[in-house]
Amino acid sequence: MNDPVALPILESSQAGEARRIAMAIATRLGFNETERGQVGIVVTEVANNLVRHAKDGLLLLQAVTKNDITGMEILALDKGPGISDIQECLRDGFSTAGTPGNGLGAVSRLSAFFEIHSTPKVGTALLSHLWASPMPVKQSNNNLEIGVVCLPMAGEEVPGDGWATDQQAGRSLLLVADGLGHGPLAAQASLEAVRIFRENVRKSPAEIIAAAHAALRSTRGAALAIAEVDFERQVVRFAGVGNISGCVFSPEGSYSMVSHNGTVGHEVRKIQEFVYQWPKGGLLVMHSDGLSTQWRLDRYPGLITRHPSLIAGVLYRDFYRGRDDVTVLVAREEN
Repeated sequence: MNDPVALPILESSQAGEARRIAMAIATRLGFNETERGQVGIVVTEVANNLVRHAKDGLLLLQAVTKNDITGMEILALDKGPGISDIQECLRDGFSTAGTPGNGLGAVSRLSAFFEIHSTPKVGTALLSHLWASPMPVKQSNNNLEIGVVCLPMAGEEVPGDGWATDQQAGRSLLLVADGLGHGPLAAQASLEAVRIFRENVRKSPAEIIAAAHAALRSTRGAALAIAEVDFERQVVRFAGVGNISGCVFSPEGSYSMVSHNGTVGHEVRKIQEFVYQWPKGGLLVMHSDGLSTQWRLDRYPGLITRHPSLIAGVLYRDFYRGRDDVTVLVAREEN
């Protein structure tokens, strides 16, 4: 569980501060001087773009890991006018603000992974990944590509939500936890849930929640949901207690998964595991109740095909309730 740094980007001084923070994170993650310079360029260009063109610009920086390589994820979100022609904006020399116009083109070239989704009159989301070491040619042993936004309520320093994943050949396990209330005591409950999850990853979702129920009695308690994707049997097993939502999407349609009422650690009337069909190439979305349930992916043309982090970012941007911690976890089966 890596807590992102969330930076509002509304004017130019904040863009400079974002660069300094990103460089410090890159140093901590083991980026060398050249790689830190690339991080600095990417964050500067992205942040300046938010200042010039965006409304309610927000930059999220967090550590990510793939194939045992550490990297930085840069996610820029805004509610600006949107981009009508993304490919034109990526062309060097293109500008609508009287600048040299090398910003997004430079970001694309320097990023190991780069993706944009934009909806006119709604906003733009931009995702960049940079790595501290070259990515090996071998394929990842992970079966799911994961994207997560996990942020505290305004005014709190730590999120009362938590999340964790465990991926092994043929099986992926995912947890979202929402500690009761918010602040440090809520964080204590969710962190305890994460600890129990990691100690019991060989067990079923229902068994892990039962273990968490015993362990969380000394905390405020939490809402928990665990999904286990079994790729060999093409099923997803889901167990939840409390208000954690889970949905699965495929080209054929979508379905929501069932949680029971209660608070893990205090009052749990029933722990039940439901089994659903897992579609080939499926997409899973899990989120705490800091996110409104009124979202629909089909309102965003093409978004469902984008990187899970970009999907999580758009859902957070447009459906965060604003009065609680929030976690949005999105996972897609890798090809």
